[in-house]
Amino acid sequence: MTIRPRSPKDKDACVEALAQVQAADRYPVDWPNDPWGWLSPADLRSAWVAIEAGVVLGHVGLTRDTEIVRLFVTPAARGQGLAAQLLSSVRTAAGEPLRLDVSSEGTAAISLYERCGWRRVGSSRADWINAAGEPALVHHYVSP
Repeated sequence: MTIRPRSPKDKDACVEALAQVQAADRYPVDWPNDPWGWLSPADLRSAWVAIEAGVVLGHVGLTRDTEIVRLFVTPAARGQGLAAQLLSSVRTAAGEPLRLDVSSEGTAAISLYERCGWRRVGSSRADWINAAGEPALVHHYVSP
């Protein structure tokens, strides 16, 4: 398995991986009209993929204001520490403290971040709706 910067050639494989995650976890809660656009927000600085045999197993993005976005690992690749490796790759590349937001519904993600030393610094209600149909409760974290 290799973690490397994402390229435009990864588009279809990234969208396929995201579809697997969305089917398993409802992340994102609603399937975007433009999944590649969702994976490439306007403020995206860089993105990385975890690849094995040409298949995208994981993805993470970093915005210009040092926020981790669009982190996911496909269901088949979970339990191998891949999300932690993706986070570590971004931290190394960025060379500065990072932040991220996670829905309170993402209990596995919250556990991962806290195991990796991320610190919760607050919570707020989001402007998007969670799986229960209410404004999501989002926890805010900073990197160790």
